Amino acid sequence: MNREQGIELIEQTRLIAIARGVQEAHITALANALLNGGVRVMEITLNTPGAMDMIGNLQQTHGDRMYIGAGTVLDLDDARRAVTGGAKFLVTPNMDETVIRFAVSEGIPIFPGAMTPTEIVKAWKAGAAAVKVFPGASLGIGYLKELQGPLSDVPMIAVGGVNERNVGQFLQTGCAAVGVGGSLINLEQIHQGNYAWVTEKASLFLEASTKI
Repeated sequence: MNREQGIELIEQTRLIAIARGVQEAHITALANALLNGGVRVMEITLNTPGAMDMIGNLQQTHGDRMYIGAGTVLDLDDARRAVTGGAKFLVTPNMDETVIRFAVSEGIPIFPGAMTPTEIVKAWKAGAAAVKVFPGASLGIGYLKELQGPLSDVPMIAVGGVNERNVGQFLQTGCAAVGVGGSLINLEQIHQGNYAWVTEKASLFLEASTKI
């Protein structure tokens, strides 16, 4: 899946599934469960053991149907490894202009993490495709609403504390999309092989996010 197709998917579904700590043996079944629920954008965090192999393998098996990227990209070395390994987009928890510029030079969309208005604007001006506002739950929906006043031209992705009950509230603030971790990719359910639970949650998230 190319850049344009991936960005279009994010614009349509407004949802990025965050896979953190998932065992490699479960990743293919997890991807299928997400697909069955309509979620087609997934980030695998680099602090997950075997993350690079999982990204590469999923590109081979699901790359035509899913937009697969790397998360928790902390520095330039991480970014280079992720791009070489097949990640189609990058997500960071921090705002590092060197990493952003590298992604831009490679033609890879990057969603850098930022908290303050200063960080958000710097990330956007450096070339971010959208800015990840993190930690969303701690900052609160009110904070995200206030950001939309002066910074409504900057597409933002809320990450942290998003669940199927409040996803609509996050999107109603003006966020372009949300990133969802444990409330969708529940490690206990996955370990038990309960992929139907993931599919059901994915459907609920997608229904809630596309109503806005």
